Amino acid sequence: MSNRVPVDFELLEQLVNIPSPPGHEGRLQARLLEWAKPFCDEITQDSHGNLIAIRRADRSRVGMNGKPVQRILLAGHCDQLSLMVVHVDDSGFLLVQPVGGWDLAILLGQSLTLWTENGPIPAVCSRKAPHLMTPEERNKLPVWHELWVDAGFKDKKDAESLVQVGDFITAELSLTVMRGEFLSGPGLDDKTGVWTVFETLRLLAGKPLAVDLYCVSTVQEEIGLRGAITSAYGIDPTVGIAVDVTHATDTPGTEKKQVGDVRLGQGTVIHRGPNIHPLVSRLMIESAKAESIPFQVRAVPKGTGTDANAIQTTRGGVATGLIGIPNRYMHSPVEMVHMEDLRQGARLLARLVQNLDGSTDWAGFWSGSPAAAI
Repeated sequence: MSNRVPVDFELLEQLVNIPSPPGHEGRLQARLLEWAKPFCDEITQDSHGNLIAIRRADRSRVGMNGKPVQRILLAGHCDQLSLMVVHVDDSGFLLVQPVGGWDLAILLGQSLTLWTENGPIPAVCSRKAPHLMTPEERNKLPVWHELWVDAGFKDKKDAESLVQVGDFITAELSLTVMRGEFLSGPGLDDKTGVWTVFETLRLLAGKPLAVDLYCVSTVQEEIGLRGAITSAYGIDPTVGIAVDVTHATDTPGTEKKQVGDVRLGQGTVIHRGPNIHPLVSRLMIESAKAESIPFQVRAVPKGTGTDANAIQTTRGGVATGLIGIPNRYMHSPVEMVHMEDLRQGARLLARLVQNLDGSTDWAGFWSGSPAAAI
């Protein structure tokens, strides 16, 4: 078995190996910008940090009698869970708080990287050895202020010679090729989504479009969908599709009654629910079936907690969709996905965009047109 990442996932490996805490996504966006340049007509980065690659419609295909060209937004968020240094104690240990929704238990005993202006520093997260704990301590999880990060500093002065309050810490960054085309590593939520969006851009290179396509690597999703709010407002899309990870339920003890039956390697997940425009999900399903693209369906009876939430309610409202990359062990340093789900997700989005002729009446769906039938 080769542990090398296949050629088509070299970009994903590069993205995983670049730290991108919320608010500090610039290095990743710079790499993505260089990669995407050959496949788009324009590329820009807004003041919030969102990277926006644009493919313009072939005006000879539009034929809209002077109507505005429809704008299609594809969005994946590039920020990842991290920790922030909030205090350095007298012994040189770093006290931290989470940036995003960490499961604290998963961090205990992990290898970490402290990112400073002086460069990366290896570190670990731990607590007292079990031999030294009271029975009460042994049987309960600590709270954040009871944890520390140890980077080997001899005292406070030594630590503060390299570390500043507000520095970020991530899990040790690497992408591991597993058996059976599985990939594992930190930050696959949602660098897999970014890869899928920009692989879609690559697949559409040289193909005429009837819509303007905006492929966006959004920032700060993990702390409130913030980049999707600002980028969607600026683009004002007709249709917006978020690409994020979704919970796989193919592991022991996971309750399918809670989320549904979602498996790695069985295709990308098309979502249905109030956060999703019914016509968008229907067209995604039709596109997948027409091209024999494997897919799964998940029902979410509320807001999805993804960039789709923010996109749907921007300005006067957007016809919104969501596809999910099945992911085991979400919000951990060992998230796991399947290569084929990513490939098929990009194929699905490329086919959907090519199928759009720019004349769909998305608002008409709600006013009793034939398309409104459930």
